[in-house]
Amino acid sequence: MSGTSRFLEQARRFGDRLIVAINSDASVRSLKGPSRPIVGETDRARVLAALAAVDAVVVFGEPTPLEVIVATRPDVIVKGGDLRRGDGGRASEVQTWGGQVKIVPLVEGYSTTRLIAKRASE
Repeated sequence: MSGTSRFLEQARRFGDRLIVAINSDASVRSLKGPSRPIVGETDRARVLAALAAVDAVVVFGEPTPLEVIVATRPDVIVKGGDLRRGDGGRASEVQTWGGQVKIVPLVEGYSTTRLIAKRASE
């Protein structure tokens, strides 16, 4: 089982529905460089939507999903790893309406950056 599916299964336990927000291809390129993403937004969204834990997938074009969060006003947002890194105001925003922020540790060894480095060394 991949790190992503483990993370999403854990995130699902915090609420009645799981909406996953993913960066658009343009947003990924602006954040990670011209060679990214490796898999396009349509395919990423379809794979995520096919998982039992996921109820819906939203693609966003901004650097953070703050606009999606404000529009949907979730009771809980789940962040992988350390919330302080790359928070983009999500924690403070969701807390203004009484929502909670949950941190789920990332599974080591499953990042795209690591997969690219491994492939390059082969």
